[in-house]
Amino acid sequence: MRIISMSRQECSGLLQRVSIGRLACSLNDQPYVVPVAFSYEPDCIYIFSTFGKKIEWMRKNPKVCLQADEIGDRWNWTSVVVTGTYLELNVPQYHTAQREHARERLAAQCSEWWRIPLSEARDRSLISSMETVFFRIDIKSISGLRAVPEAGELAHQGSGH
Repeated sequence: MRIISMSRQECSGLLQRVSIGRLACSLNDQPYVVPVAFSYEPDCIYIFSTFGKKIEWMRKNPKVCLQADEIGDRWNWTSVVVTGTYLELNVPQYHTAQREHARERLAAQCSEWWRIPLSEARDRSLISSMETVFFRIDIKSISGLRAVPEAGELAHQGSGH
């Protein structure tokens, strides 16, 4: 297998195709990673969540990253990592129009964008009282890698090894 760096354009293409990734944040030298539904624009990524550990931590340390990938098999995969800054859209200076834009972007990318955060609710009666948060990641950097199988590895794929 050869691993090849991807261009910014190739990374953007993957982020436009996929809608689920893993969001990483940290607090006091402790990392935390969770799956999220997201929508990509060239300078930012929109995400919807309910209040919990990740929001609490990102409010204290806004440096975050998001990893998204497409995996064919162990010899054929593509992975993109975005680093950036958490920006909560619920705060007063980000008026309703910006939150609505985030909602529309998420709905266009993934029809059930709200499902992952709300599935965390163990007691369904609490959903209406849960604090919901729209936020974006202002992108600082994007990098990606692609694995490409070598000829011998292609032969192994069909044999189940």
